[in-house]
Amino acid sequence: MMKFYAAFFVLCFFALTANAQIDSKNKSTSIPAVKSKKDSAEVKPMLPSKPIKNNTVNGMSVPKTNTALNFPKKEFSMFGEKFGNPGELYEDRLNKKTNELKTEMLLGTKGSKTDQYFGDFKTKSKYVRVVYRDFGEQDGDYIRVLVNDEILEFRVMLTNSTKGFKLDLKDGFNKIDFLALNEGYLMPNTAEFHVIDDKGNIIAGNQWNLSSGVKATIIVVKE
Repeated sequence: MMKFYAAFFVLCFFALTANAQIDSKNKSTSIPAVKSKKDSAEVKPMLPSKPIKNNTVNGMSVPKTNTALNFPKKEFSMFGEKFGNPGELYEDRLNKKTNELKTEMLLGTKGSKTDQYFGDFKTKSKYVRVVYRDFGEQDGDYIRVLVNDEILEFRVMLTNSTKGFKLDLKDGFNKIDFLALNEGYLMPNTAEFHVIDDKGNIIAGNQWNLSSGVKATIIVVKE
């Protein structure tokens, strides 16, 4: 009897289990398919990068590029230096060569490179005669003579013969300048001068050895 009840319960258990499986197959809930939306991340074409306006990247300055090479323009010259005319070029080269020869022959300048002052001399004369000459070898020395800063003789060549001029004195100071314009071919510019009053007395005299552009000065004071 007990076996009968046991078998009955086993059959009932299997019957319920099978029925539950069938119901679960028939009553399964289907989930309707949902159409997917278009991908929100649209692919955009890549654009070329814009040039950096402020010339900085991450706080660092970027040097500007220069595709054009700018070189200073220089005018072409056949002579290398600018002169007013070819004669000036020739004279400049000649003087340079002459100075080189003088140096090789130990004839370099020994003249003063600073202006020379030979003093002031008093006189009661109404006028004086100023004479000068090249006391060395006559080598083409030239001078300019000025009186009270005005040109009296623009260009005078010194020779071994005496040259000069008469100067009417004004009351007070009468300044006489001898400016060496060159040094000849035997440097320096050399000369001897004398100042003679209206009675023939020598009241001043001296010699100079000057470099080009240097002057010797005396002052005659009329009392």
